[in-house]
Amino acid sequence: MTFHDFKLHSSLLEAIDSIGFNTPTPIQEKTIPHILENKDLIACAQTGTGKTAAYLLPILDKLSAQSSNNINTLVIVPTRELALQIDQQVQALAYFTNSSSYAIYGGGDGASFDLEKRAIKSGVDIVIATPGRLTSHINLGYFNFSQLKHLVLDEADKMLEMGFYEDIMRIVSFLPKQRQTLMFSATMPHKIRQLAKDIMNKPEEVSISVSKPAESIIQVAYLAYDSQKLELTKSLLHGKNMQSVIIFSSTKSGVKKLEEELRKLGLTAKSIHSDLEQQEREKVLIEFKNRQFQILAATDILSRGIDIKDIDLVINFDAPSDAEDYVHRIGRTGRAETSGVAITFINEKDVEKFMRIEKFLQKEITKIALPFELGEGPEYIIKAGLNKSKFSGKRRPFKQK
Repeated sequence: MTFHDFKLHSSLLEAIDSIGFNTPTPIQEKTIPHILENKDLIACAQTGTGKTAAYLLPILDKLSAQSSNNINTLVIVPTRELALQIDQQVQALAYFTNSSSYAIYGGGDGASFDLEKRAIKSGVDIVIATPGRLTSHINLGYFNFSQLKHLVLDEADKMLEMGFYEDIMRIVSFLPKQRQTLMFSATMPHKIRQLAKDIMNKPEEVSISVSKPAESIIQVAYLAYDSQKLELTKSLLHGKNMQSVIIFSSTKSGVKKLEEELRKLGLTAKSIHSDLEQQEREKVLIEFKNRQFQILAATDILSRGIDIKDIDLVINFDAPSDAEDYVHRIGRTGRAETSGVAITFINEKDVEKFMRIEKFLQKEITKIALPFELGEGPEYIIKAGLNKSKFSGKRRPFKQK
């Protein structure tokens, strides 16, 4: 199957061909026909499956056949980074059409707010927005949704995790009831089902199961106390010839500390976190993509919706909270059939949740002993798992029970 089989507008097909899209991904193949038929849709698919194009292509196809000075589509997303990425993809796909888009997100100055206001009042075709910033504009009374045809909730599960349910429901209350609503989510918890029931009309459902990490990713773990993690990170990176490394920490103070310590080693490192102004964050991401520095320390804000290719190594300085976050994080490496390495540090509090991750993966991640000078790490005892084993972080192989 090719994109031509969807019988999309010729200008849109020209854009697809120019950026090298060949065949649709499974989520695109299953969802695009429903969206073209104007049906509401719930799609369960993780980051990296092509879900953004899955909804943008049919929406742009409809826009190519009409002209309007009103907002046609509203895409609500959890983070400013994802808003910017979607906006960039709209610009690429709509290059040969007359469709326009604008990203609306917090963190900017008064001038950026004024530019957003101008775009809203001019009737840009597609608005991509974070809930909080969008609500700020709605409260000022100039948002005209009267001609809106499509509402898209992208990474809906993440938005609910971040506490945006009330904001979303308030936004929806301003929208026409006669519209197409599309919901894309990596998981399908009860809250998502309830949200769908509240705002959708007999939706079709498509599910692409959460895939396991690519086989090209080498996955290993260290048992390490928090006091050992920084020295372990230094030993893993010092003297290594790696062009692109992402280190995930659970706190912004953690990523700041990592940046400081890695620079002391003479490594080129920067961090990205919520204390940075939006322009600073965008600058850091662009520099990292362009290989202007080697190591990026980040919170989970970077684990979803950010397309950075050719990452040599991902380090989970703090273990992720669940299997899906683990898959999203390590999925930054080993992309597009390239190889990669993912290393996770497991402290004494992380053991049970990492066991759950291994259960989801249906494999036991190889545990590596700490360097001798760091001493021993915490114990890892699998009481009910794939392999009943015990590992204490010492310099020795697994000891069978």
